[in-house]
Amino acid sequence: MTSLIHKYEKFRDLHARPGTFVMPNPWNAGTARMLGSLGFEALATTSAGLAFAIGQRDSQGAVSRDQILENARDVTKATDLPVSADLENGFGIPPEACAETISQAMAIGLVGGSIEDTTGNADAPIHDFELSVDRVRAAAETCENKPFLLTARAENFLYGNPDLKDTIARLQAYAEAGADVLYAPGLPDLQSITTLCREVDKPVNVVMGLSGPTWSLEELSNAGVKRVSVGGSFARAALGAMMRAACEVLDQGTFTYADEAIGDAEAAALMAPPSPPG
Repeated sequence: MTSLIHKYEKFRDLHARPGTFVMPNPWNAGTARMLGSLGFEALATTSAGLAFAIGQRDSQGAVSRDQILENARDVTKATDLPVSADLENGFGIPPEACAETISQAMAIGLVGGSIEDTTGNADAPIHDFELSVDRVRAAAETCENKPFLLTARAENFLYGNPDLKDTIARLQAYAEAGADVLYAPGLPDLQSITTLCREVDKPVNVVMGLSGPTWSLEELSNAGVKRVSVGGSFARAALGAMMRAACEVLDQGTFTYADEAIGDAEAAALMAPPSPPG
């Protein structure tokens, strides 16, 4: 197995080299092995994909910190690639909760993770500015000089506050507080993405595969994006394929879906664990 330090250095270097890279989101060990076989250079967990897999809605608090970290541990063990984790809102309001989540994430072999500025309260979904910064600072201090890249997320656009100015101000403050990567999901257009990338001094992550407009990797790279993730969209694509197959059987009584299914031997080969060190 690749050492933790080597994984971290590879992950760090991906953010420093020219160009844009894609970091897809497996939702269990098997999908991590499948994605790792294709040539991707890093992976990230998805709380949405995990929620769907265990019969929960994709909503904050639907999956516990223990479940998130247990799933992330499975993913890290299944691949030699660097793995970052969706750590939701840090699983608590106080900055200390974010610090504890980062500490536990490092202990299971993750080399990165994201903290959101959401509250879990539908009436006031975004933490106030100063508390949000304090939460990022606590997380950053926990992983300072450790093999871990912290991503700070500004969630305005997903929670009914499409304020680009405030989003940029938050990300600038998160960067100053110690975040290594910045992320504002749900930006509505390439101009907003370009503006955000221009106004911050840390690598920017953009998620694709959500509803709404899509842009090519080349367009995102030209806008200044460093890293592209897919969130729960690969998991939803897999669920869509299963539902289409089931509906074919139920509605038509046919089984042609199997023509597009991965072969048993190929699937078995993909599930081979990473090679031990020589």
